[in-house]
Amino acid sequence: MPVTVLLVDDEPLVRAGLRAVLDAQPDIEVVGEAADGASVVPLVRQLRPDVVAMDVRMPLLDGIEATRAVLRTVDSPPKILVVTTFENDEYVYEALRAGADGFLLKRARPSEIVHAVRLVAEGETLLFPAAVRALAAQYGNRQARAALEQAALTEREESVLRLMARGLTNVEIARELIIGVETVKSHVSAVLTKLGARDRTQAVITAYESGFVAPA
Repeated sequence: MPVTVLLVDDEPLVRAGLRAVLDAQPDIEVVGEAADGASVVPLVRQLRPDVVAMDVRMPLLDGIEATRAVLRTVDSPPKILVVTTFENDEYVYEALRAGADGFLLKRARPSEIVHAVRLVAEGETLLFPAAVRALAAQYGNRQARAALEQAALTEREESVLRLMARGLTNVEIARELIIGVETVKSHVSAVLTKLGARDRTQAVITAYESGFVAPA
């Protein structure tokens, strides 16, 4: 079955460009479009996309609030890929904190757009650009530090979290640590459970905000 995608952006040309890139792939299908975040929840319920590629800045309801609405009200919500113009935009970081699964620049090459959709659909977070990692460090807070301390991660789990924060996939982590992919998946699951994180993105945000991982 193809990965199904809902495009959400107030610029018709952006939606048309993304549709052209994604629909050209045999394993990806754009099933709908919306011009504002206010339309996202009903369309997600109707179309049940695997991924929502959503602009972070929109006039009626921005991508941050739309992300919160989807995760709060939709059972088995789709993955959410934030699409934006500026990588150092605090709106992007707030969207990631709200629960978005990944980040993509509008100026990305077609191959990068396709890779991002596939990666997010598989449940593996994207690499945060340096500017977003720096923003994460600025948001350092006691709650994140307490969460990490209470998690009491093992040495191996700490290693996995550091590699997750670098944006490595399960396969890449397995190669780095010279262990099996299934073992990596078990460690990732343990990290998420101990941190109380919804997904990999939330775990990585905790890693940066707590100071456990410093931006490069």
